[in-house]
Amino acid sequence: MLFLLTGEVQIGKTRWLESLVTELADCGVSCAGVLAPGQWVPSEGEHADANGFEKLGIDNVLLPSGERIPFARRGDLARADGTFDEESQAAKAELAWHIDDEAIARVNAHFDELAVRASVAVPTDAKSHSGRSAEGAESKDPSRAPGLLIVDELGRLEIWRGGGLTSAMALLAQGPTTTFPHALAVVRDYLLDDAEALLAEAWPDRCRIKPNDAAREAILAAFEV
Repeated sequence: MLFLLTGEVQIGKTRWLESLVTELADCGVSCAGVLAPGQWVPSEGEHADANGFEKLGIDNVLLPSGERIPFARRGDLARADGTFDEESQAAKAELAWHIDDEAIARVNAHFDELAVRASVAVPTDAKSHSGRSAEGAESKDPSRAPGLLIVDELGRLEIWRGGGLTSAMALLAQGPTTTFPHALAVVRDYLLDDAEALLAEAWPDRCRIKPNDAAREAILAAFEV
């Protein structure tokens, strides 16, 4: 199943995902991919939200290792401190966030590693989600246990321009595997139809979800925990 997590900006999608990852781990289900928490500071300036916090940038947390890398910076701040690259993918796409091309490459390398992990597994029809082979033998390698693939998030670079996290898109395009029988991708509302069109063949079973208890229960049920 492909879960497409969507909703307006700053409604807590990544915080909800972080909680889900912890709960799945407690149930013995691993998560791999990337989370994209924001870099927030207290603020009373024009960019402050209703709670008095301002978002300066976005990190990427690589799962399952937990390695954190700076990924994006608000465009006005990047211009002010001289880090804005006019030749970057983000600049050419006129995104509000300036995403460092080297950071994109690092995250793509992470998904390439996950793709290798997925490719050595047997097809999903030869093994159940519990980790048993077709002959009933238990999988002895914990790293091969079925887990949830997470991509936070697929944006305009990936959906409309064929750039950005290309390795994440390539891994999603493989569809369900024994290693990743289920996947979750964060997608903005206005990109959902196009995202589904790109992934429809690979993931005939998919659903749109919001960061709420119903979605959490559906994902837990998919892994039978």
